[in-house]
Amino acid sequence: MPNGEQVIAFNAREDRREQEFKQVWVEELDDVFADVARYYDRANYVASLGLWNWFRKRFISTIEVQSGQKALDVCAGTNAIGIALLKKQPDLQVHAMDRSKAMQAVGQDRARKLGMHIDSTIGDVHTLPFPDNYFDVVTLQYASRHLRIMDVASEVRRVLKPGGHFYHCDMLRPANRFVEWSYYAYLRFCLNFTAMVFRSSTSAHGCKEYFISALRMFYSADEFTQLLTDVGFEEISSKTIFSGMIGYHKAMKPLE
Repeated sequence: MPNGEQVIAFNAREDRREQEFKQVWVEELDDVFADVARYYDRANYVASLGLWNWFRKRFISTIEVQSGQKALDVCAGTNAIGIALLKKQPDLQVHAMDRSKAMQAVGQDRARKLGMHIDSTIGDVHTLPFPDNYFDVVTLQYASRHLRIMDVASEVRRVLKPGGHFYHCDMLRPANRFVEWSYYAYLRFCLNFTAMVFRSSTSAHGCKEYFISALRMFYSADEFTQLLTDVGFEEISSKTIFSGMIGYHKAMKPLE
């Protein structure tokens, strides 16, 4: 059950995150993703030392879908998750929502080349333009650090059908301080290396330190589980890899 004091504490923490990063979120990220859209998946492959596809397959393996269900991929980017879900269950009705027209343009082109249809919506995911109790499955990966995630999770809960599931995957803040320090050092190297290799724009170069800071102020796996509990989800399960650097969460909207 949601805990009133914890909800207040999480909201205060979200306020601090927004205050710290609002300028980047509002004014800079669109330019960053417009630049990286053309090489986003390749850059992640390089930065992850070739493990990017394995990370995705591991996430997809946690997602349960059935014939004819409606699925929403929030912050869908280049539609990697929507495409993977359609490969898993070809008659899903898949919707993708993202703020970046450039990322979705790449994603829609990828889907079309595979003969797949994914409905695309461009907009702010803090207010999902879908009815209550509409989707069976909602997914979100590698974007939560750029959001008021508690607000987005509340919107996800709203649009899910009772008994529907939310699947989340992201880089998290490791609970171990030494692991955390090592993690940031590696990410800083990767961001500089990929920016050089793919000739990133000035906007992307300028946000390299932001990506580290956003992760430093984000949540550990256990904290994220508690956040989902306080939003009102039930039957929450989580798994982490690499000492908590990446976490996978599954949560259910309660039956009414």
